[in-house]
Amino acid sequence: MKRFACIVGARPNFMKMAPILHAFKKYEDAQPVLIHTGQHYDKNLSDVFFDELNIRKPDLFLGVGSGTHAEQTAKVMVALEKVFMEAAANLKPFHRLVVVGDVNSTLAATLAAAKLQIPVAHVEAGLRSFDRSMPEEVNRIVTDSLSDLLLVSEPQGVANLKAEGQPDSKIRLVGNVMIDTLLAQVEKARQRSILSDLGLRSGEYCVVTLHRPSNVDQQESLQSLVDVLRRVSEALPVVFPIHPRTRERLQGFGLLEPLESAPHVVLQEPLGYNDFLSLTSQARVIVTDSGGLQEESTALLIPCLTMRENTERPITVTEGTSTLCGSSAAVLEQYLEQVIQGTYKHGQCPALWDGHAAERIVDALLQAT
Repeated sequence: MKRFACIVGARPNFMKMAPILHAFKKYEDAQPVLIHTGQHYDKNLSDVFFDELNIRKPDLFLGVGSGTHAEQTAKVMVALEKVFMEAAANLKPFHRLVVVGDVNSTLAATLAAAKLQIPVAHVEAGLRSFDRSMPEEVNRIVTDSLSDLLLVSEPQGVANLKAEGQPDSKIRLVGNVMIDTLLAQVEKARQRSILSDLGLRSGEYCVVTLHRPSNVDQQESLQSLVDVLRRVSEALPVVFPIHPRTRERLQGFGLLEPLESAPHVVLQEPLGYNDFLSLTSQARVIVTDSGGLQEESTALLIPCLTMRENTERPITVTEGTSTLCGSSAAVLEQYLEQVIQGTYKHGQCPALWDGHAAERIVDALLQAT
């Protein structure tokens, strides 16, 4: 029996791990052990995803909680080292670690496994923004350098890994596992009542998510974004599920009240996956600084205005529906006007974003282990 330690810790991980766990079910000689680090512990950012994505409860919950990047990474490393060593002592060693994405839990689990000589497979390997001021970029680079199986979602990821000296023998282009979850859930999500609950009509509103420091940590730039959203909402209602960090900044800068008072801006707490997918899959346009939403909007062929200077997912710009707006409220407003006028570009869904990436991932895991 081959045992795989499958690590999740934060919201994006759950959508990526869910189809992998389902794909494992057809192999009797494989045992995936689901380990939740507890990096995100808010119910809407964690527990609800297990219910909505039909993932079994974690086999282990480490409960590391919040903290600085160093604190979180260290806590996960210490906790997982104990898990790995106890498993080996009980003659149930893990044959491979499986990590997804680029959060602190991904990096920490990889470091702990590598030091104990447990092989590591990284799902979403090779993504690069080439901006090391982003903590996720550091996590991606280190994780890939320590992994012996690099499972890649788009061709540019393969090129990036080869440029870094990774051999072909480690690299597999498997497609985008996040889209597996999207395609499996989207019809169910669209049956939910959230649009009618919020007084919205399909294709006639904008969804906004913002949380990165470059957009929310400076009062002047956040003020400009709030002003644009208020103006645009007069022509296209705006739904804004507010990340806890962003709410804190809005309150601190005195910008929450102007949004709350705008008649066509709807503010929400963070939503469960299916309610959020119901919103995004029926939106006219998405404004975000999230990596995952760039991918999902491309698969759904919905315009996505990405509030970042760069992206580790370039195919969403070159083939898909995303446009980089930097942190410029003026550029954002220009593209929102294109969407409203019907002149915004069209995109296409990339190859291998077909709902079967998890099957290819599990096949690669078993062949390599």
